[in-house]
Amino acid sequence: MSDDKAPAPAVSVCVIAFNSGPTLRACLQHLQAQSFRDFETVVIDNASPDPDDAKIAAEFPFMRLVSNAENLGFAGAGNQAARLGRGRWLVLLNPDAYAEPDWLAELVAAAERHPQVRSFTSRQMMADAPGMLDGLGDVMSGYGIPYRGGYLERDTGQAFEGEVFSPCGAAMMIDRALFRRLGGFSEYFFCYCEDVDLGYRLQLAGEPTVLAPRAVVHHLGSASSGGRKSEFAVFHGTRNRFWVAFKNTPAILLPVVLPLHLAAVVFIAARRPNWPYAALVWRAFLEALKGLPRVLRDRAAVQRGRRVGAGAIVRAMTWDPRDLMGRRPVIRPLRPPTPPAGP
Repeated sequence: MSDDKAPAPAVSVCVIAFNSGPTLRACLQHLQAQSFRDFETVVIDNASPDPDDAKIAAEFPFMRLVSNAENLGFAGAGNQAARLGRGRWLVLLNPDAYAEPDWLAELVAAAERHPQVRSFTSRQMMADAPGMLDGLGDVMSGYGIPYRGGYLERDTGQAFEGEVFSPCGAAMMIDRALFRRLGGFSEYFFCYCEDVDLGYRLQLAGEPTVLAPRAVVHHLGSASSGGRKSEFAVFHGTRNRFWVAFKNTPAILLPVVLPLHLAAVVFIAARRPNWPYAALVWRAFLEALKGLPRVLRDRAAVQRGRRVGAGAIVRAMTWDPRDLMGRRPVIRPLRPPTPPAGP
């Protein structure tokens, strides 16, 4: 349990549980074994129908259990974690992600090497396929389609410490004050792409995200949402990708990105393995259009606060269709630091 009178830890780790079952136990066991000890752990039981989530979390006295009366989604619970945490750094870890013993130590070491950087992401390995990558940070294509860089590639040492477009919410670390200043996650996203939306806003604010390749987790992926191709994942992913592109893309780029985005969605849906999801993709797109008034209001605020030109966003994206089709990682050398805008 946390003690509000105790000195604030350096790091607040949040695990958001929903029907997580045994994966949650394994996740917390790996957290318990971390070599870096100056952290607190908050487990948010996001109104899980499975009572075992709360029971499993209670097995670990080093962490604080928060039980929500309703499911706030990953986005809402992530914002809740930022309010509850006391550390300078907010770390988000999926309940189906198992951290190497030096994972937190490596994230903190990366932050010490790069004091101008306030957002970091981990090297994610497939927990059920040894030697295969789950992701090296998130990539934004010029088609407005984000993807996890290196997903399902063999790990051949291609990762190096450099900039990626955005952190992956499965295992990320961000300055908690910066997270809150940017408004945290957009809660109407509920789940999927809320991390890319945040990463895009970090880009617009001139705040880089750095891949820390020695900070390693082993990730199952989509364990709480029924799998990577579940109807839940396809619907929310399709809807939210459109919102990310529409909300954040600078105006001068919208006439290019939006048509490319729509063409890419049609192309992906037309591939034979995706035929069973065609009606679901169409329903998700209609839902995205219904939500545009709210997205437009947020877009106005995001663009007013932009600190970099459209050229910087063009350079942060990939425009090579082979990257998108092959889900190739895109890691760039660190740019010269931009003076921070605020705390």
